Amino acid sequence: MASSMPPEAILEGVGDAGAAKPSGSEQSVLEKHVAFFDRNHDGIVYPWETFEGFRAIGAGYLLSMTGAFLIHFALSSKTRPGKYPSPFFPIEVKNIHLAKHGSDSGVYDSDGRFVSLKFEEIFRKFARTHGNALTSGELMAMLKANREPQDYKGWIGSWTEWMTLYNLCKDNDGLLRKEIVKGVYDGSLFERMERDRKPRRK
Repeated sequence: MASSMPPEAILEGVGDAGAAKPSGSEQSVLEKHVAFFDRNHDGIVYPWETFEGFRAIGAGYLLSMTGAFLIHFALSSKTRPGKYPSPFFPIEVKNIHLAKHGSDSGVYDSDGRFVSLKFEEIFRKFARTHGNALTSGELMAMLKANREPQDYKGWIGSWTEWMTLYNLCKDNDGLLRKEIVKGVYDGSLFERMERDRKPRRK
């Protein structure tokens, strides 16, 4: 399940994605993070688009299917306040901040904005072996430290998100680099990974 892309290739250009989209400057960082999975750019993400997005960055079929189901089942209604449930479980990108769960890192604030201090705090507190990267053990220590009492859904949500990221983007030494994590938060990493995979698929 780990990405076969060299870490250097993944890192190159991280942070540049999203600039080509006219609406990029109007989106919060959290919206940019989710917008990658909006494959037709209509502001709504459906499960099959999330599946396609997972596949585009190198996730296997099982992870892509499971991830799409769990994400949409958990988040769809939260991003559609006042609307009837839909059998297609759509997620509205503009309302993604309403779906923030507890027991997270706090890097996104309640409006979906990036909080630099919280991001730096992750590595200051938990990156003990390497200052700019997390080992699997350090990642688990961070998840445990962020747990809010009896917030079981938040625990599961955070564990799923971070372990998916770790398994897809760890380097050959089992490290999750700081630059990689930063690229996930603003969505630029996803687009870079998709671009780098296209030549190999051809």
